[in-house]
Amino acid sequence: MRITELLRRDIVILDAKAHTKDDIINELAGQLDKGGYLNDKAAFEQAIWDREKQTSTGVGDHVAIPHAKTSAVSTPAIAFARSQDGIDYESLDGKPAHLFFMIAASEGANNDHLQTLSRLSTLLIDEDFREQLMGATSEDEILSIINQKEEEKLGKAESEAKEAEASKANGIELLAVTGCPTGIAHTYMAADALKDKAKAKGISIKVETNGSDGVKNRLTDDEIQQAKAIIVAADTKVEMNRFDGKKVLRRGVTDGIRKTDELIDTAMSGDVPVYEGDGKGSGSGSSGGNRSSFYQHLMNGVSNMLPFVVGGGLLVAISFLFGINSADPTSDEYNIFAAALNNIGGDNALALMVAVLAGFIGMSIADRPGFAPAMIGGFMATAGDAGFLGGLIAGFLGGYVALGVKKLLSGMPKTFDGIKTILFYPVLNILITGLLMYFVIIEPVAWLMNVLSDWLSGMTGANVMVLGIILGGMMAVDMGGPINKTAFTFGIAMIDAGNFGPHAAVMAGGMVPPLAIAFATTFFKNKFTDEERQAGKTNYALGSFFITEGAIPFAASDPGRVLPSSIIGSAIAGGLTLLFGIGVQAPHGGIFAFPAVVGNWMMYLLAIIIGAIISGLILGIWKKPVDKE
Repeated sequence: MRITELLRRDIVILDAKAHTKDDIINELAGQLDKGGYLNDKAAFEQAIWDREKQTSTGVGDHVAIPHAKTSAVSTPAIAFARSQDGIDYESLDGKPAHLFFMIAASEGANNDHLQTLSRLSTLLIDEDFREQLMGATSEDEILSIINQKEEEKLGKAESEAKEAEASKANGIELLAVTGCPTGIAHTYMAADALKDKAKAKGISIKVETNGSDGVKNRLTDDEIQQAKAIIVAADTKVEMNRFDGKKVLRRGVTDGIRKTDELIDTAMSGDVPVYEGDGKGSGSGSSGGNRSSFYQHLMNGVSNMLPFVVGGGLLVAISFLFGINSADPTSDEYNIFAAALNNIGGDNALALMVAVLAGFIGMSIADRPGFAPAMIGGFMATAGDAGFLGGLIAGFLGGYVALGVKKLLSGMPKTFDGIKTILFYPVLNILITGLLMYFVIIEPVAWLMNVLSDWLSGMTGANVMVLGIILGGMMAVDMGGPINKTAFTFGIAMIDAGNFGPHAAVMAGGMVPPLAIAFATTFFKNKFTDEERQAGKTNYALGSFFITEGAIPFAASDPGRVLPSSIIGSAIAGGLTLLFGIGVQAPHGGIFAFPAVVGNWMMYLLAIIIGAIISGLILGIWKKPVDKE
């Protein structure tokens, strides 16, 4: 599709009447509405302003590209306006804007539309092109100039593709990733600016774009390994773990447009930090949504669920400070503020956690098409008492159903691309996932969760202590890493199933490492540097609030001593917790969750203190004095 198929004579304004940013947006939107391209002018203008709040679309060099992708657009289009006097548009370089391209993309815009819109944004980097537009005397001349420039651009793209193929044999020196919140204009302007500047410097480069039409020109594992450096110029989520161990320069997308020289020179100088991944990512091959491991998909769900668990759990825990029954209107302990906290945290935030978990697992597998079916499946699991396990199944089911439907419809004519995204995918994905959850999955999984909960509830003595030892110890193995998160996830699942004991062991095990570090740095001062002793004090608070990660700097500097001693103390704390018959109803909060303890909270505190002291003693005795290290 050509730009002039979207930019027509009836939406070209040669001499804009506007004198302010508000006026020009209103004038362009009015022209689009008058031409019948919008079905709701007010909603479209609101979408334009929502985009402006993120970053001004005054991209500099006297150009502004206000844009929005919204259902308020009935027909994708580009409106053009020119102001000879110029308008203060809060541009990146502070210069007034003279050329305005308002991009109106519909919610279901197909790939052809999105690629055409992005192509326009890259043309505007050319100074000669801008000058020609300023000098044009008619609407037809404007369209002719754009047509000619687009022809040159398409020819250049073919030659760049050939050069890229040739450069692969010699290896690519520099890689880059660009992305902006809307994924229409800035993403591709930054990509083109980086490619042009690198070519001028004689540097081979490959740029991946994270736009509205998905990830294009994806970086491969081999390219990442061979590259000298990587530039990430993005204001949106980018898959970063694949860059673990590589030199990565991270900046905003506007820097990719305006500061390309600086970015490329800095990246190639080698004076760039090495990116450290969190262990949740994997490769970046070209196999689409199915490229990642089972564990990465799971952790994507867990990491996005955590704010609901932490925020909701803490609010529930705080509500219990007013009394264990303070949210019950029939109780003498009833407190309206506590009831509000319990409602926000428990009835809403925690009630959503399984659906959110499922939704983001589905999205990790199949990108956006996998989100809705997986989240709805997760919500069905919650409503049907299939709990956490049902949510996990719903997440993977929704994601892989979305991949299957996409493959099934891949042979449809391109004219259906837009309607596939907005109609066929969501309807079929939700229908298939929902039917499987309703008729096949929910009932047996709910039964299995009840059996598991009853079995755990029936464990006593040595058996339950062994479970506590395992869960508590797992929390200290990698302190926020995969093993820690696995234990934490299991504890959350058991709370969801109505069994509060396992998560009490999990929380105790997670509190021990930072508390042990704090204890050791306080009572074995000659074994730690001044800096370590100061950092150790903060671990009293971190451990008390169940933030295991406070011990990570110490574990990283001395893993051979810190990790074994932490695991031993955490395992003991977890074992004692279940031996004492402790449970906890709030999934997070540390000491804030103590009012939510089922059983004797003093015995729970004792289990944690015993574990922390044992870990602290082992570490303090084991370490050598600082001057002998």
